[in-house]
Amino acid sequence: MQNFDYQTPTRLIFGKGVIEKLPEVMAAIGKRVLLTYGAGSIKKIGLYDKVLELLKDFEITELPGIQPNPKYDPSVLDGVRLCKENHIDVILSVGGGSVLDCSKAIAAGAMYDGDPWDLISYKVKAKAALPIVDILTLATTGSEYDCGGVISRTETNDKIGYIDPLLYPVCSFLDPTYTFTVSKKQTAAGCADAMNHIMEQYFVEDASLLNDGFCEAGLKSLMINTKACLANPNDYRARAEMMFACTLGCNGIYALGNSPSGWPCHGIEHALSAYYDITHGEGLAIITPRWMKFILSDKTVDRFVKYGVNVFGIDPGMDKYEIANKAIDMTYHFFEEIGIPMHLRDVGIGEERIGEMAHHIAVNEGLDHAFVPLTEKDIAEILTASL
Repeated sequence: MQNFDYQTPTRLIFGKGVIEKLPEVMAAIGKRVLLTYGAGSIKKIGLYDKVLELLKDFEITELPGIQPNPKYDPSVLDGVRLCKENHIDVILSVGGGSVLDCSKAIAAGAMYDGDPWDLISYKVKAKAALPIVDILTLATTGSEYDCGGVISRTETNDKIGYIDPLLYPVCSFLDPTYTFTVSKKQTAAGCADAMNHIMEQYFVEDASLLNDGFCEAGLKSLMINTKACLANPNDYRARAEMMFACTLGCNGIYALGNSPSGWPCHGIEHALSAYYDITHGEGLAIITPRWMKFILSDKTVDRFVKYGVNVFGIDPGMDKYEIANKAIDMTYHFFEEIGIPMHLRDVGIGEERIGEMAHHIAVNEGLDHAFVPLTEKDIAEILTASL
């Protein structure tokens, strides 16, 4: 096992009706609140009104309209401005991972006098950040239990994972009933994103038996419970288990003691959604099986064998390359079965910018340090195979 230094300061409050504890949690932090949310789904399910009712004694400033693949301009910049103008004490993020990712960038930017992009691009290290509380309405990113977020800057086609220990939420409210109305498309994409979070930490050079079992159980839970959620959107147990599996995805617990992976599929997909603004989970589902095929070799085959046998129940007596290829095919077919489009052309991406994106990824994502190092030519081949 590799050395590690681990701390997760976020309080998780999980289950039906836990939002009733919101005033108690918020009162301990501050009275002036920036309420961040997306396109308005929280109003349709009554959550917006419930939050305002619970926080009737607080000063609320609102930042609505945060988009998927949250944008530096206008959302981060608008949020920073509102925090400074209104002397905000705490940010309350209500929605999915994109709203929370954006809120994290705002939290750091609000305590910085320069251009917030300095922080996101790691030009400058943040010295402080506003505290964040979140109410989650979409199970996918794990942002509710980690210290990072992903921000897009449209004019430069940059999509950057911004990570800083200052950005852990103080408290995350996780009520699975708020995910009952999530569409089949977003439920499936959320599953693909969460599964890839686990696989990025599973396909590494050095891993422990304990972590492998944790990852394998997480993958099986996501596959089983996502199918149950698609069959019955109001299945509380399935929504709850899916939400918890997603929550654990990016806070490092799946990978304690493992060697680093470089997160190559995320590195590749970030360019796809930066250039084309596609759904992140769908992009990952498309890329992942092609990346798997590309890196399959004598060096990696045993890892795929373990994945195939323990996650999909493939007969361990088969030839190991047969097991590996069958596991990759079963991964592809699972994503296809839950309704994800499995070709880049299906989501509006052709071959026109493959070379440009491959160059951007190679320069900006550092995939020469991945589990299997990838060159610009390798990345272009994976993208082309995904068309």
